[in-house]
Amino acid sequence: MKEINQYGQGTFQWSFLLPRYWGIWLIAFLFFLLALLPWFIQWRIAKLLVNPAWRYLNSRRKTTIRNLEVCFPEKNSKEVEIAGKDVFFNALVGIFEGLNAWHSPNWYKDRVEIDGIEHIHNSKGQGILLLSSHSTMLDAGGFICSLFFDLDIVYRPQNNRLIDMLIYRSRNKVYKNQIQKKDMRALIKHLKAGRAVWYSIDQDFGLKQGVMAPFFGVYAATLTAHRRIVTISNAAAIPLFFYRKGNIRNPMYQILIEPKLDHFPGNDEIMDSIRINKILELQIRIVPTQYMWFHRRFKTQPIGYEKIYVN
Repeated sequence: MKEINQYGQGTFQWSFLLPRYWGIWLIAFLFFLLALLPWFIQWRIAKLLVNPAWRYLNSRRKTTIRNLEVCFPEKNSKEVEIAGKDVFFNALVGIFEGLNAWHSPNWYKDRVEIDGIEHIHNSKGQGILLLSSHSTMLDAGGFICSLFFDLDIVYRPQNNRLIDMLIYRSRNKVYKNQIQKKDMRALIKHLKAGRAVWYSIDQDFGLKQGVMAPFFGVYAATLTAHRRIVTISNAAAIPLFFYRKGNIRNPMYQILIEPKLDHFPGNDEIMDSIRINKILELQIRIVPTQYMWFHRRFKTQPIGYEKIYVN
Protein backbone atom coordinates (compact mmCIF):
# COMPACT_ATOMS: atom_id res chain seq x y z
CA MET A 1 0.00 0.00 0.00
CA LYS A 2 1.30 3.44 -0.91
CA GLU A 3 1.77 5.98 1.84
CA ILE A 4 -0.25 9.18 1.95
CA ASN A 5 2.11 11.90 0.81
CA GLN A 6 2.64 14.31 3.65
CA TYR A 7 3.86 17.11 1.42
CA GLY A 8 0.70 17.43 -0.67
CA GLN A 9 2.25 16.36 -3.99
CA GLY A 10 -0.33 14.68 -6.18
CA THR A 11 -3.18 16.64 -4.59
CA PHE A 12 -5.37 18.65 -6.94
CA GLN A 13 -6.06 22.25 -5.92
CA TRP A 14 -8.85 24.37 -7.35
CA SER A 15 -6.35 27.19 -7.88
CA PHE A 16 -4.83 25.07 -10.67
CA LEU A 17 -7.82 26.11 -12.82
CA LEU A 18 -6.83 29.77 -12.71
CA PRO A 19 -5.67 31.37 -16.01
CA ARG A 20 -2.01 31.45 -14.93
CA TYR A 21 -1.97 27.64 -15.13
CA TRP A 22 -3.71 27.26 -18.50
CA GLY A 23 -0.43 27.19 -20.42
CA ILE A 24 0.83 24.30 -18.28
CA TRP A 25 -2.41 22.36 -18.80
CA LEU A 26 -2.08 22.86 -22.56
CA ILE A 27 1.51 21.64 -22.59
CA ALA A 28 0.56 18.64 -20.44
CA PHE A 29 -2.20 17.75 -22.94
CA LEU A 30 0.21 18.09 -25.86
CA PHE A 31 2.70 15.83 -24.08
CA PHE A 32 -0.05 13.26 -23.61
CA LEU A 33 -0.79 13.36 -27.35
CA LEU A 34 2.92 13.02 -28.15
CA ALA A 35 3.01 9.82 -26.08
CA LEU A 36 0.39 8.35 -28.42
CA LEU A 37 2.49 8.89 -31.55
CA PRO A 38 4.32 5.96 -33.20
CA TRP A 39 7.95 5.67 -32.14
CA PHE A 40 9.41 6.53 -35.55
CA ILE A 41 7.55 9.88 -35.44
CA GLN A 42 8.73 10.56 -31.88
CA TRP A 43 12.28 9.74 -32.97
CA ARG A 44 11.97 12.06 -35.98
CA ILE A 45 10.64 14.94 -33.88
CA ALA A 46 13.58 14.57 -31.48
CA LYS A 47 15.96 14.58 -34.45
CA LEU A 48 14.40 17.74 -35.87
CA LEU A 49 14.67 19.55 -32.53
CA VAL A 50 18.37 18.87 -31.95
CA ASN A 51 19.79 21.78 -33.96
CA PRO A 52 17.33 24.39 -32.59
CA ALA A 53 17.98 23.17 -29.04
CA TRP A 54 21.74 23.24 -29.64
CA ARG A 55 21.49 26.77 -30.98
CA TYR A 56 19.14 28.36 -28.45
CA LEU A 57 19.92 26.54 -25.19
CA ASN A 58 23.14 28.46 -24.93
CA SER A 59 24.04 27.75 -21.30
CA ARG A 60 23.29 24.02 -21.60
CA ARG A 61 25.31 23.82 -24.82
CA LYS A 62 28.34 25.50 -23.26
CA THR A 63 28.18 23.26 -20.18
CA THR A 64 27.87 20.13 -22.32
CA ILE A 65 30.84 21.09 -24.46
CA ARG A 66 32.99 21.95 -21.46
CA ASN A 67 32.13 18.72 -19.64
CA LEU A 68 32.96 16.64 -22.70
CA GLU A 69 36.21 18.55 -23.25
CA VAL A 70 37.53 17.86 -19.75
CA CYS A 71 36.20 14.29 -19.44
CA PHE A 72 37.24 13.16 -22.92
CA PRO A 73 40.44 15.11 -23.65
CA GLU A 74 41.25 12.72 -26.50
CA LYS A 75 38.37 14.17 -28.54
CA ASN A 76 38.98 17.12 -30.87
CA SER A 77 36.56 20.05 -31.11
CA LYS A 78 34.56 18.50 -33.96
CA GLU A 79 34.17 15.21 -32.10
CA VAL A 80 33.09 17.08 -28.97
CA GLU A 81 30.41 18.95 -30.93
CA ILE A 82 29.11 15.72 -32.49
CA ALA A 83 29.00 14.05 -29.08
CA GLY A 84 27.33 17.12 -27.57
CA LYS A 85 24.56 17.11 -30.16
CA ASP A 86 24.07 13.41 -29.52
CA VAL A 87 23.63 14.21 -25.81
CA PHE A 88 20.91 16.70 -26.76
CA PHE A 89 19.29 14.14 -29.06
CA ASN A 90 19.27 11.51 -26.32
CA ALA A 91 17.77 14.03 -23.88
CA LEU A 92 14.98 14.83 -26.35
CA VAL A 93 14.35 11.14 -27.07
CA GLY A 94 14.40 10.61 -23.31
CA ILE A 95 11.41 12.93 -22.96
CA PHE A 96 9.43 10.70 -25.31
CA GLU A 97 10.67 7.58 -23.51
CA GLY A 98 9.48 9.03 -20.22
CA LEU A 99 6.09 9.96 -21.73
CA ASN A 100 5.76 6.46 -23.14
CA ALA A 101 6.53 5.00 -19.71
CA TRP A 102 3.74 7.09 -18.17
CA HIS A 103 1.09 6.96 -20.89
CA SER A 104 1.96 4.11 -23.31
CA PRO A 105 3.75 1.54 -21.15
CA ASN A 106 2.90 -1.36 -23.48
CA TRP A 107 5.39 0.10 -25.94
CA TYR A 108 8.18 -1.38 -23.80
CA LYS A 109 6.82 -4.93 -24.06
CA ASP A 110 9.57 -7.32 -25.24
CA ARG A 111 12.04 -4.44 -25.44
CA VAL A 112 13.75 -4.79 -22.05
CA GLU A 113 16.59 -7.02 -20.90
CA ILE A 114 18.02 -7.21 -17.39
CA ASP A 115 21.39 -8.38 -16.15
CA GLY A 116 22.03 -8.94 -12.43
CA ILE A 117 18.49 -9.33 -11.07
CA GLU A 118 19.90 -12.01 -8.76
CA HIS A 119 21.63 -9.26 -6.75
CA ILE A 120 18.19 -7.85 -5.92
CA HIS A 121 16.81 -11.27 -5.04
CA ASN A 122 19.84 -12.15 -2.91
CA SER A 123 19.21 -9.07 -0.77
CA LYS A 124 15.56 -9.92 -0.09
CA GLY A 125 14.55 -8.90 3.41
CA GLN A 126 17.30 -6.29 3.49
CA GLY A 127 16.83 -2.73 2.30
CA ILE A 128 18.55 -1.88 -0.97
CA LEU A 129 20.00 1.54 -1.81
CA LEU A 130 20.26 1.60 -5.60
CA LEU A 131 23.17 3.91 -6.41
CA SER A 132 22.67 5.50 -9.80
CA SER A 133 23.52 8.44 -12.06
CA HIS A 134 21.46 10.88 -14.15
CA SER A 135 20.73 9.22 -17.46
CA THR A 136 18.90 11.03 -20.27
CA MET A 137 16.27 8.26 -20.05
CA LEU A 138 15.66 8.91 -16.35
CA ASP A 139 11.92 8.26 -16.02
CA ALA A 140 11.95 5.51 -18.63
CA GLY A 141 14.76 3.85 -16.69
CA GLY A 142 12.76 3.81 -13.50
CA PHE A 143 9.80 2.33 -15.35
CA ILE A 144 11.72 -0.52 -16.99
CA CYS A 145 13.22 -1.40 -13.60
CA SER A 146 9.71 -1.56 -12.12
CA LEU A 147 8.88 -4.32 -14.63
CA PHE A 148 11.21 -6.61 -12.67
CA PHE A 149 11.13 -5.41 -9.07
CA ASP A 150 9.37 -2.87 -6.86
CA LEU A 151 11.28 0.30 -6.11
CA ASP A 152 10.86 3.66 -4.44
CA ILE A 153 12.43 6.91 -5.57
CA VAL A 154 14.05 9.91 -3.91
CA TYR A 155 13.01 13.09 -5.71
CA ARG A 156 13.20 16.87 -5.54
CA PRO A 157 9.79 18.62 -5.68
CA GLN A 158 9.24 20.99 -8.60
CA ASN A 159 8.95 24.70 -7.84
CA ASN A 160 5.68 25.01 -9.75
CA ARG A 161 2.92 23.24 -7.77
CA LEU A 162 0.90 22.16 -10.81
CA ILE A 163 3.93 20.73 -12.60
CA ASP A 164 4.87 18.98 -9.39
CA MET A 165 1.39 17.44 -9.10
CA LEU A 166 1.40 16.24 -12.71
CA ILE A 167 4.84 14.67 -12.44
CA TYR A 168 4.07 13.16 -9.05
CA ARG A 169 0.87 11.54 -10.35
CA SER A 170 2.64 10.21 -13.44
CA ARG A 171 5.46 8.72 -11.40
CA ASN A 172 2.93 7.29 -8.97
CA LYS A 173 2.05 4.78 -11.68
CA VAL A 174 5.62 3.49 -11.54
CA TYR A 175 6.96 3.79 -8.00
CA LYS A 176 5.48 2.39 -4.81
CA ASN A 177 6.65 5.44 -2.83
CA GLN A 178 8.15 8.83 -3.69
CA ILE A 179 10.38 10.18 -0.95
CA GLN A 180 11.22 13.86 -0.83
CA LYS A 181 14.95 14.46 -1.01
CA LYS A 182 15.14 16.20 2.37
CA ASP A 183 13.09 13.59 4.19
CA MET A 184 15.93 11.38 5.36
CA ARG A 185 13.77 9.90 8.11
CA ALA A 186 11.32 8.49 5.54
CA LEU A 187 14.20 7.18 3.42
CA ILE A 188 15.71 5.32 6.35
CA LYS A 189 12.26 4.01 7.30
CA HIS A 190 11.68 2.50 3.87
CA LEU A 191 15.12 0.93 3.75
CA LYS A 192 14.68 -0.61 7.20
CA ALA A 193 11.37 -2.02 5.95
CA GLY A 194 13.26 -3.87 3.22
CA ARG A 195 12.40 -1.56 0.32
CA ALA A 196 14.61 -0.90 -2.71
CA VAL A 197 15.17 2.85 -3.11
CA TRP A 198 16.65 4.48 -6.20
CA TYR A 199 19.13 7.17 -5.13
CA SER A 200 21.13 9.27 -7.62
CA ILE A 201 24.51 10.37 -6.30
CA ASP A 202 26.23 12.17 -9.18
CA GLN A 203 25.39 15.86 -8.74
CA ASP A 204 27.48 18.68 -7.29
CA PHE A 205 25.97 19.99 -4.03
CA GLY A 206 29.21 21.48 -2.74
CA LEU A 207 31.47 20.32 0.06
CA LYS A 208 28.95 20.74 2.87
CA GLN A 209 27.45 17.47 1.65
CA GLY A 210 30.48 15.80 0.17
CA VAL A 211 34.18 15.53 -0.55
CA MET A 212 36.38 16.08 -3.58
CA ALA A 213 37.03 12.94 -5.60
CA PRO A 214 38.02 12.37 -9.24
CA PHE A 215 35.28 11.72 -11.78
CA PHE A 216 36.56 11.06 -15.31
CA GLY A 217 39.91 12.30 -14.03
CA VAL A 218 38.49 15.67 -12.91
CA TYR A 219 37.97 16.68 -9.27
CA ALA A 220 34.25 16.76 -8.46
CA ALA A 221 32.28 17.43 -5.29
CA THR A 222 30.96 13.96 -4.48
CA LEU A 223 28.05 13.23 -2.17
CA THR A 224 28.72 11.15 0.94
CA ALA A 225 25.20 10.97 2.38
CA HIS A 226 24.70 7.47 1.02
CA ARG A 227 27.48 6.21 3.31
CA ARG A 228 25.54 7.34 6.38
CA ILE A 229 22.26 6.06 4.96
CA VAL A 230 23.69 2.58 4.42
CA THR A 231 25.23 2.56 7.91
CA ILE A 232 22.06 3.66 9.70
CA SER A 233 19.65 1.45 7.72
CA ASN A 234 21.93 -1.56 7.27
CA ALA A 235 20.91 -1.53 3.62
CA ALA A 236 22.78 -3.15 0.76
CA ALA A 237 24.46 -0.66 -1.59
CA ILE A 238 23.91 -1.87 -5.16
CA PRO A 239 24.94 0.09 -8.29
CA LEU A 240 22.22 0.43 -10.94
CA PHE A 241 22.51 1.51 -14.56
CA PHE A 242 20.14 1.43 -17.54
CA TYR A 243 20.58 2.45 -21.14
CA ARG A 244 19.21 2.22 -24.65
CA LYS A 245 20.95 -0.05 -27.14
CA GLY A 246 20.42 -1.44 -30.61
CA ASN A 247 19.08 0.51 -33.55
CA ILE A 248 17.47 3.78 -32.52
CA ARG A 249 14.55 3.06 -34.86
CA ASN A 250 13.93 -0.22 -33.06
CA PRO A 251 15.58 0.19 -29.65
CA MET A 252 16.10 -2.25 -26.83
CA TYR A 253 16.63 -1.28 -23.19
CA GLN A 254 19.20 -2.79 -20.89
CA ILE A 255 19.16 -2.78 -17.09
CA LEU A 256 22.48 -3.46 -15.40
CA ILE A 257 22.43 -4.34 -11.70
CA GLU A 258 25.89 -4.80 -10.26
CA PRO A 259 26.83 -6.89 -7.20
CA LYS A 260 26.33 -5.51 -3.71
CA LEU A 261 29.30 -3.40 -2.62
CA ASP A 262 31.29 -5.36 -0.06
CA HIS A 263 32.80 -3.56 2.93
CA PHE A 264 30.83 -0.41 2.19
CA PRO A 265 31.07 2.06 3.65
CA GLY A 266 34.70 1.80 4.58
CA ASN A 267 36.68 3.88 7.06
CA ASP A 268 37.72 6.54 4.54
CA GLU A 269 35.00 8.65 2.90
CA ILE A 270 37.36 9.88 0.19
CA MET A 271 38.34 6.34 -0.81
CA ASP A 272 34.67 5.35 -0.81
CA SER A 273 33.89 8.34 -3.06
CA ILE A 274 36.70 7.43 -5.46
CA ARG A 275 35.33 3.89 -5.57
CA ILE A 276 31.78 5.00 -6.31
CA ASN A 277 32.80 7.56 -8.93
CA LYS A 278 34.84 4.93 -10.75
CA ILE A 279 31.84 2.60 -10.85
CA LEU A 280 29.64 5.38 -12.27
CA GLU A 281 32.32 6.33 -14.78
CA LEU A 282 32.65 2.78 -16.11
CA GLN A 283 28.88 2.55 -16.45
CA ILE A 284 28.61 5.89 -18.26
CA ARG A 285 31.39 4.89 -20.68
CA ILE A 286 29.12 2.12 -21.99
CA VAL A 287 27.00 4.80 -23.69
CA PRO A 288 28.66 8.17 -22.92
CA THR A 289 26.16 10.39 -24.73
CA GLN A 290 23.19 9.01 -22.77
CA TYR A 291 24.46 10.84 -19.68
CA MET A 292 23.22 14.33 -18.72
CA TRP A 293 26.41 16.21 -19.54
CA PHE A 294 24.46 19.49 -19.55
CA HIS A 295 24.58 19.58 -15.72
CA ARG A 296 27.44 21.48 -14.07
CA ARG A 297 29.05 18.43 -12.53
CA PHE A 298 32.30 20.26 -11.77
CA LYS A 299 31.12 23.66 -10.52
CA THR A 300 32.93 23.11 -7.18
CA GLN A 301 36.70 23.00 -7.52
CA PRO A 302 39.50 22.76 -4.93
CA ILE A 303 41.08 26.00 -3.75
CA GLY A 304 43.84 26.99 -6.14
CA TYR A 305 42.39 25.08 -9.09
CA GLU A 306 41.13 26.85 -12.22
CA LYS A 307 37.35 26.93 -12.55
CA ILE A 308 35.91 24.53 -15.11
CA TYR A 309 33.11 26.88 -16.18
CA VAL A 310 33.79 30.49 -17.15
CA ASN A 311 30.30 31.80 -16.32
